[in-house]
Parts: sequence; C-alpha cells; structure tokens
Amino acid sequence: MSDHSQSEDRAQFRRMDEGTEADWEILGREYMKMASGVVDRVIDHMKLLDGDFGGFQVDRLTHSLQTATRAYRDGKDEEYVVCALLHDIGDTLGTYAHGAVAAAILKPFISKANYWMLENHTDFQGYYYYHFVGLDKNRRDRFIDSPYYEHTKEFIDKYDMPAFDPDYPTMTLEEFEPMMRRVMRKQLKSKIAKHAAE
Repeated sequence: MSDHSQSEDRAQFRRMDEGTEADWEILGREYMKMASGVVDRVIDHMKLLDGDFGGFQVDRLTHSLQTATRAYRDGKDEEYVVCALLHDIGDTLGTYAHGAVAAAILKPFISKANYWMLENHTDFQGYYYYHFVGLDKNRRDRFIDSPYYEHTKEFIDKYDMPAFDPDYPTMTLEEFEPMMRRVMRKQLKSKIAKHAAE
C-alpha cells in the first residue's frame, strides 16, 4: 500500500456489517465529493467521442451535439436537451447496449418518459437501417402499447435520425454545459448530505 492511502480519512470496517455511524459519515462525505464531479466526468467522456466517425459523415460527438442542438432549437426543455446530448454516450463502453448506458447515467435526474426513451431509442432508430443488416426494421413495434412509444419515435424522427449533417450549424459542448449542470444537480436530503456540507 502507498503511504498516502494511510493518511486518508477512511472507514475502519473490513465488512459492511461491522460499519459504525462514524464510518458512514466518512463514506458519506467521500460519496458527495464523488457525486459533485459527475458532470465533469460526463463531459470528459463526451470528449472521447470527438474524432470517432464510425463511418458516418460526422463524428459521434458532433452527432450528439447536433441532436441536442436540434431539440434545443425546437423548444424542448433542458432535461430533454440533455437527454438528446447524452443519448449515445454509451457507444464507447456499452457498445451493445449504449441506450441503457445513457439511461443509467441520467436516471436520477430525468422523467420516466425520458429514461424510457433513452433506454429504448436504439430499436426506434433501427427502423431506418435494421433491414439493411438482416434485422426487422419494425422491431420498435413490440413497444407499440407503451405510453412512451410516440415520445421516443418523435425523438428519433425529429432529432436523432437527421443529425448526421456536416453542414448543420451545431452548438458546442461548452454551450450545453450549464444545462447539464442544472439538470444533473441532485440534492440528497439525508444525513449524508448534511455532513458533506459541513
């Protein structure tokens, strides 16, 4: 073990069932420090999409920014715009389930409708290409009875599907950052939050 690991304020237990209130106060403070940096980590991860074209006309970051720009210019609220911005953030780490990754990141901050939209948007997007890769283009129809079907279909048709245009005047990640900070702010009303503020 390194020397600095000994100097940090750490819980004393080696099994959770041995934890004390003092241990959990320490852990609560550390948790809040980590939680306060979530937007910065998301921004850093979004930057990994820069230059990753995957064969498209625009890279994955531009596609994400363009999707969000289209939603923003269409008057969608900030929560929706942030969902549009982050909808493909999972492409790098959750390649086979990228919608679920985006949904998991934003779940604490967004409505059920927007969570469902993120989690399932890939099958709605597939309407435009699944038949070219041997899949059923109407796979989204298994969700036809969902109260969020039209919500998700609109997201794809109006914002995600057309967002591969290299000539579209797209907003920057920096312009979306304040929205992300407002949407991804969660106040924990607990003893943990109280101690973290001290």
